[in-house]
Amino acid sequence: MDSTRGKRVSNVRNFGAAGDGKADDTKAIQHAVTSGDDVLEFPKGKYRITQTIEVPLERRQCLDGGGQGVVVMEGPGPAFRLVGTHGGTGDPGSIKPEVWSQCLPAIRNLVIEGGHAGADGIELVETMQAVIEGVLVRRVRHGIRLHKRNRNVLISHCHFYFNTGVGIFLDRVNLHQINITGSHISYNRQGGIRIEGSEVRNLQITGNDIEYNNHRAHGTDPEPTAEIYVDTTARGSSVNELTVSANTIQATVSPGGANIRVLNDLEDGRLPGLWSITGNVIGNQENNVHLTGCHGVVLSGNCIYSCGRHNLLVEHSSHLTIGTNSFRRHTPGMHTGIRLVSSRDCLINGCTVEDQDPAGQKTGLSLLELDRCLRINVSGCQFLGGVPYGVDARECSQTNISGCTFADWRVEKRTKGAIRFEGEGHANLVTGNVIARDVAQPLLCGPGVLIRDNLVGR
Repeated sequence: MDSTRGKRVSNVRNFGAAGDGKADDTKAIQHAVTSGDDVLEFPKGKYRITQTIEVPLERRQCLDGGGQGVVVMEGPGPAFRLVGTHGGTGDPGSIKPEVWSQCLPAIRNLVIEGGHAGADGIELVETMQAVIEGVLVRRVRHGIRLHKRNRNVLISHCHFYFNTGVGIFLDRVNLHQINITGSHISYNRQGGIRIEGSEVRNLQITGNDIEYNNHRAHGTDPEPTAEIYVDTTARGSSVNELTVSANTIQATVSPGGANIRVLNDLEDGRLPGLWSITGNVIGNQENNVHLTGCHGVVLSGNCIYSCGRHNLLVEHSSHLTIGTNSFRRHTPGMHTGIRLVSSRDCLINGCTVEDQDPAGQKTGLSLLELDRCLRINVSGCQFLGGVPYGVDARECSQTNISGCTFADWRVEKRTKGAIRFEGEGHANLVTGNVIARDVAQPLLCGPGVLIRDNLVGR
């Protein structure tokens, strides 16, 4: 008996597993799962398997490697597939009696390695309250794949490292309540955390190191990916009620890449929203945060640094609150800036945006670009060293720029102007801003802009 768990314990070696890295232990481990006790231990050794170990959750089970057991998957598919029968929701009234005995299936302290191009780590199907803890998955395709339907999933203190697919893949799954915390998710070619074709609610991504999830370490051709990639373009898919907090999310620049990428079909489905992205360090991609078709997202308290094109790119979105972020570069050759396209009803408050390139960044982009936007409020921000402009608006209406500071810190001044409005637009207001004397042409605004009570240095 294991008194710490209060469960019966079996050892895979007692069922014939050799753990020598040579013998095929597939049948022995499958036999141990089917006939063993509640807790199945993998003592120190390398357990070679060639087929998926099916773990039907007819009873509560825990697979535990003690930090010493290594399973090498040398066939296609997941090393372990946990399959329950939960077809309900998180509501206790929807849970059938037999599902309660399946709850809390766990894989802990186990190393899973790939020895086949089609090998995956772990797959969860129709589980309830599954726990993946202290697991290292490397050199497989997808580290964890959640499919069909799952509820109340905990993934913590894990390493998903150098896999050819995705670290954590939510693939065509109906999933409510999932926490991903305290994990290292890096060098996965197709993304760190990726959601496609799914209905997801109540997802918390907190306290993780998510980095370098693209093609570079694998020496393959580039493809658009992200550390956190959400694609809701499939009919019926949606992702809402999501928190991304206190993570380090960084990468190397890759074509079409982003640190956080949200892609939505504008004509169908529920817009990605009820999101909070706060307190993260995000940087070093083509676009650090790239949102398309979002509604109701808060982006606040982040340090967002060093982009190939934009720190923040927003397209066809609404009801965004962008506040108290620091936007900058951290190394020569990188860039900074924000761009909103065809978006409306957004707030940009209390942000610092600085071009630190002595000559002005090579993209030639202003610090804040507004393109065909409606009802954008920009207040209490600092725009420092913008080349050519601090704020550049085109064909915008009902824009309010107030209480901001504009300056050029360079000895040889490069900023052409603080604020420019061009193209058609109406009912725009520029008021109460402070513009340093080193800005060549403070305000370049057409007839659709009311200018009042700005302080221009002399």
